[in-house]
Amino acid sequence: MRLALAGDVLPHDGLWQVARADARRAGKSRGSLDFGPILRPTRPVIEAADVAICHLETPVAERTGPFRSYPTFSVPPQILSAIAGTGFDACTTASNHSVDQGFEGVTRTLDALDRNGIRHTGTARTAREKRRLLRMKSGGLELALLSYTYGTNVLPVDADKPWSVNLIGPAAIRADARRAKARGADVVVVALHWGDEYSHAPSDYQLTVADEVTRSRDVDLVYGHHAHVVQPVRKVNGTWVAFGLGNFVAEQETEVVGVYEGMIAEFDLVPRRSGRVDVRWAGYRPTYIGSHNPARPRIRVHDIDAALSAGTLPLSLRERMRAARERVRSVVGEAPPARVSP
Repeated sequence: MRLALAGDVLPHDGLWQVARADARRAGKSRGSLDFGPILRPTRPVIEAADVAICHLETPVAERTGPFRSYPTFSVPPQILSAIAGTGFDACTTASNHSVDQGFEGVTRTLDALDRNGIRHTGTARTAREKRRLLRMKSGGLELALLSYTYGTNVLPVDADKPWSVNLIGPAAIRADARRAKARGADVVVVALHWGDEYSHAPSDYQLTVADEVTRSRDVDLVYGHHAHVVQPVRKVNGTWVAFGLGNFVAEQETEVVGVYEGMIAEFDLVPRRSGRVDVRWAGYRPTYIGSHNPARPRIRVHDIDAALSAGTLPLSLRERMRAARERVRSVVGEAPPARVSP
């Protein structure tokens, strides 16, 4: 099973202005939004995976709005049809913005994901849904996906609905992983919304949580988002931890270098004759959020290697992408580890 993992889907108002312009260029009705072209360059690598997962950081609004950007998001639900059309199978939803629009925003977002055929975990509409495990099958293997966040900013989770957002707690995560294995999962993947924003280095909190979570033999892979820049991929207690995948798509108004760079991390889940499953880091695809012409934005999420290989980019964009790739490589490295024989 090839698993592809992408980072934060964090739409800002500038991004839906691009989606409106793309819809207009496609001849769609006035006021329509089309996020498909923004994500389309990454579709080949996402569709090639057996299971592809992204992180939906924000709640969605009703189809006609009102839409809100930072700091309390309520984004166009049309982003979800683009996520599905790009080939993603599931989204994690536990983040510091999960309750930006209260419990109503939680339920509206999960309803919209359901309508678009995107599976989800991390937030819940009922206590029963919180207990339900997200299990995905491919190639004879079953993967269980778990999702948690460090917190929800200054907005509290409703006191009578503590089950609506999964909060990071190593003991609870280990218990959920144990329950997933007991119910037949071959592999348990844990997604954590954590870390210091704009820091390439894992925080002490990340290192502590990673150590405590990976002490469980039921946890097979940990990956994260929230820093909005890429972070290293390392083994902790013998388990792969991709600390931060960076932004998948966003348009943050900041001068911080790296927020328009990310990676699609790829892992192979390989059954062994012993009955165990090896999780092997297969590498990553550096990504770049950018426009051919900064003066006339037409933002796209580029698979950097594929875009540079095509040789059709204007010189300025090629240079920006090469610089982005080198920055990502300087943090993550160049090559995956050697394969382990079954």
